[in-house]
Amino acid sequence: MPLPVDEKAQIIKDFGRKEGDSGSPEVQIALLTARIKQVATHLKDNKGDVHNRRGLVMMVSRRNKLLRYIARKDRPAYLDTIKRLGLRK
Repeated sequence: MPLPVDEKAQIIKDFGRKEGDSGSPEVQIALLTARIKQVATHLKDNKGDVHNRRGLVMMVSRRNKLLRYIARKDRPAYLDTIKRLGLRK
């Protein structure tokens, strides 16, 4: 269950540093956050789905690594990103 194309394009447009930017940490964090929310709602309905639970844990770990990286390299961008996504510090 990948993200819908229009939703993914909107996230890239909102968080990208320039047009078509899909590789910056801000975009990667925003895409992972959307995917994490999607998988979390799936797991609420399907409690026995351990394979997707493992995938969720891996996505959360990857997002945390990216957040630590952006916090180290560009603190204002980090604060803006977590504020816009509604993540806690």
